[in-house]
Amino acid sequence: MTESDAEDRKPQSDEARSAFVPPSGVVTQAPPVEEESSTTSEFALPKGYGVAQPPVADPEGSAFSMPRTYSSRDAPPAFTPPAGIPRVDLVKDAPWQDRMRTMLRMPVADRPVPETVQKTEDEGPAVPRVLDLTLRVGELLLAGGEGAEDVDAAMFAVCRSYGLDRCEPNVTFTLLSISYQPSLVDDPVTASRTVRRRGTDYTRLAAVYQLVDDISDDEIEVSLEESYRRLAEIRRNRHPYSGWVLTLATGLLAGAASVLVGGDLIVFVAAVVGAMLGDRLAWLCAGRGLPEFYQFTVAAMPAAAIGAALTIAHVDVRASAVITGGLFALLPGRALVAGVQDGLTGYYITASARLLEVMYFYVGIVIGVLVILYFGVTLGAQLNPDAALLSTNRPLWQIGASMLLTLAFAVLLQQERSTVLVVTLNGGVAWSVYGAMHYAGGISPVASTAVAAGLVGLFGQLMSRYRFASALPYTTAAIGPLLPGSATYFGLLAIAQNDVDQGLVQLSKAAALAMAIAIGMNLGSEISRLFLRLPGAAAGARRAAKRTRGF
Repeated sequence: MTESDAEDRKPQSDEARSAFVPPSGVVTQAPPVEEESSTTSEFALPKGYGVAQPPVADPEGSAFSMPRTYSSRDAPPAFTPPAGIPRVDLVKDAPWQDRMRTMLRMPVADRPVPETVQKTEDEGPAVPRVLDLTLRVGELLLAGGEGAEDVDAAMFAVCRSYGLDRCEPNVTFTLLSISYQPSLVDDPVTASRTVRRRGTDYTRLAAVYQLVDDISDDEIEVSLEESYRRLAEIRRNRHPYSGWVLTLATGLLAGAASVLVGGDLIVFVAAVVGAMLGDRLAWLCAGRGLPEFYQFTVAAMPAAAIGAALTIAHVDVRASAVITGGLFALLPGRALVAGVQDGLTGYYITASARLLEVMYFYVGIVIGVLVILYFGVTLGAQLNPDAALLSTNRPLWQIGASMLLTLAFAVLLQQERSTVLVVTLNGGVAWSVYGAMHYAGGISPVASTAVAAGLVGLFGQLMSRYRFASALPYTTAAIGPLLPGSATYFGLLAIAQNDVDQGLVQLSKAAALAMAIAIGMNLGSEISRLFLRLPGAAAGARRAAKRTRGF
């Protein structure tokens, strides 16, 4: 035995041998090779656990990406608020305008899940096509002069009827957009459409309302293809009245307005001729592609020129009535009412754009009339601003003139023939109320105008709900006799005669009358809902009151 073997057989000390080291001669397996250290989660499954490991998540994800443990088949049909889904009782027989407006004023989480009215494909509604159809419907309504809230309600009705309940329409003056999110974890689908051309045609507006009413009716089956076909027919339909009929209606409107403010037969004929010339000049400018600002400027000149010429020729007529009649045919009453209505219902961007458009139209009218009045005064025209103080006590003539004015206004708006008689009677009633309060009762013209416009709005809303149609054909033409044409003229005349203070007073009066018309119309519409069964919550409270308080 050598010396090295003896050293190997000596017992090792504790410092040289660990208690966990296996003795020599015991065969052990080689320890596994340690992998690189990696950070693990306390929720990760042990490596020895016999369960398939989930795939490693991406280092960066989207907030709208679906969790890997989520299954769309097991998804709930609607959002569920923390406090549960509240019960909302919707009256099925109520007009779709009221039902959709009620749900639009609710938060998304509080809206009830609708029952799909129209049949769709087995795999669900064709989302892009439904959104495109909705935008096309909204485009026709907005281009026709409908208010922003009513356009929102119509778009919302189309979407919900085809099964898209979690959708949010957005309406501005020139842009329509709508967003639909299938669930909380799905990417939203958004589409938009720009309104580039506007035209007043209430016959087309009524046809679009009828289409939306049929789509919202669970007893009428309207497929997507059928809706597209009917919408294309509505676009292709010609206007019910030709251009020359509209020109004649413009002349009759101006003539009736001149009689309304005290004119006689000569004044009536002069106002008719001036308004028709102005309308033809506006058509010529439109054919040349000039903006509407210049069209209004040119259209306001002929009536003012005829009135000034009659005064220079020493014809014993009220030239102010001729010029006032021409202004009545140009004042943008519907745009003003729509702008104020959008502001009162919370659509401030659209309201600002509409009111800015009205301001440009007024500026165009002011420039056109002021140019003629300035040259007329320079040439010796004896235009008397004190004629505004002369009251006319001819109630029967004025009521007849107001009804003729309303009839001509309805033709200019391209209304259906079935609504012309109703709105004509409504205009006569509005002027009768105004005359009884202002001339007989001595009440201020602003308060009298507001009450008369409120009755117009009340009657129009009741008729629209009775016929499930838009309220515009029953209200817009009826406010024609109430427009502040004479106050606008006398304000411009005072400015032309260098009496700026008196001119500003008259123009302020015209603005006050215009605001009274707009607010009265909207207030009448809101009062009409008090007499109807509201499709709101069981408590009956209107949720729009919380939307505009800032919290």
